[in-house]
Amino acid sequence: MMRPGRAFLIGFVLLLNGSILSAQHNKLVFTPHWLPQAQFAGFYVARDQGFYSDAGLDVEIIHPPVTDNALTFLTNGQADVISLFLVTGLKARSEGVDLVNIAQLSQHSAIMMVSMKESGIESLADFEGKRIGIWMSGFEEVPKALINEYGLAVEWVPILSSVNLFLAGGLDIMTVMYYNEYNTIYLSGIDHDELNTFFLSELGYDIPEDGLYTLKSTREQRPGDLKKFVEATMKGWAHAARNKEYAISLVIDQMQALHIPSNRAHQRWMLDKVLDLYAYEDKSVKQTQLSEEDFHKAVSLLKARHIISGGCRYEEFFRPVVHPMDP
Repeated sequence: MMRPGRAFLIGFVLLLNGSILSAQHNKLVFTPHWLPQAQFAGFYVARDQGFYSDAGLDVEIIHPPVTDNALTFLTNGQADVISLFLVTGLKARSEGVDLVNIAQLSQHSAIMMVSMKESGIESLADFEGKRIGIWMSGFEEVPKALINEYGLAVEWVPILSSVNLFLAGGLDIMTVMYYNEYNTIYLSGIDHDELNTFFLSELGYDIPEDGLYTLKSTREQRPGDLKKFVEATMKGWAHAARNKEYAISLVIDQMQALHIPSNRAHQRWMLDKVLDLYAYEDKSVKQTQLSEEDFHKAVSLLKARHIISGGCRYEEFFRPVVHPMDP
């Protein structure tokens, strides 16, 4: 029988070890820029596989409600790192938010426009005078720049979270994401060959989208934690690419936890397309780098539409924590 003093000592040591272990795991809150879906599968996998924990991080993932956005979470201190589209990050920076891009995950654009073939809208010239559904907040800048370049007079119709108006014939053209709403239209009963598609990436507007952002002060104070977070996140994406059904199951769990309707086939489509955007098949691409060419392309686009007036230097905006020469 163990003596009381010895039992107390063992309990104290275990408690002390637990406290030390907890102290070694630095807390970090990540907020994606939308609700749970396969667009963020790599983060769920990194947490579930213990990649964050192995790196000494205690990562909490908090999604914003549809009535708020990730940028608000960053500026009010609720999040340490967020994801944003590149054009959204540049716009926020020009409005005085002292944020920096620490990793550019997406290397291409997934924005596209679709019309029904029966509408006869087969070229950009056919957009003249048409009603175009457009997603708001971070999605509208690039499509509007394209239409402006061609000098087309169109009616923009703000859309919140549905393709129903397009399906009902209330819109001539719909702005969609290839990995998301395009497939939603298909799952609603419209075959791919019934649609005309206009990929912005093929029309000179291949502006990268999803990147990781933090405040400049956080980048200066916690470079080690941020580097660990990015590296563990990329391990999560690599694991998701090799274990897609497992990753999709995690996504479904996240969606159900927040009572969001889920469709496994749709999430599978999304995961495949997001992995393409992250250039996993192109080993020559350093997956977390924002090219200077893409940066200046995005800045020029925003200046041309008078969304930003000034600007910042590439070296001030892109402050990577993982570099091309890192092992």
